[in-house]
Amino acid sequence: MLKGLLLAAALLAATAPTPQPATPEEILQAVRDAKAKVVVVNVWATWCIPCREEFPDLLALRRAYADRGVRVLFVSGDFAADAAAAAEFLGEQGVDFPTYRKTGDDMRFIAALDPNWSGALPATFIYDGQGRRRHALLGKATYAQVEAKVLDVLKGDPR
Repeated sequence: MLKGLLLAAALLAATAPTPQPATPEEILQAVRDAKAKVVVVNVWATWCIPCREEFPDLLALRRAYADRGVRVLFVSGDFAADAAAAAEFLGEQGVDFPTYRKTGDDMRFIAALDPNWSGALPATFIYDGQGRRRHALLGKATYAQVEAKVLDVLKGDPR
């Protein structure tokens, strides 16, 4: 039984996407290219316990609202040397879609996503379909908190 569980975990990790290195400009371009009504950008790291705790809620929100035009982009704050650990975590969570890893200067990255953000993780930014940041949730967010912000943006979307 344990051997089977270990094999299943290894297979999930093997199929998980490795977070692709991206500058803040590339992440914001991915937001605009998502062709979505709402894009939720979550910045997390493997060493961040609150990030790991909120991750399942963000995945549940992704599943619940995908048919309403909501997309979720995960951006790992891990260093390049920790990319394997990030991919393993993504695999354990069942992530099977592209994800990103921040590159470049931390202050430039922070300022591009939200100049009022200290850079502390986790951080979740909600964008509308035109790529405008509408909300920021700094610190661990619950499903209900993220959902409320997503619904606020969906309410204002004429599409």
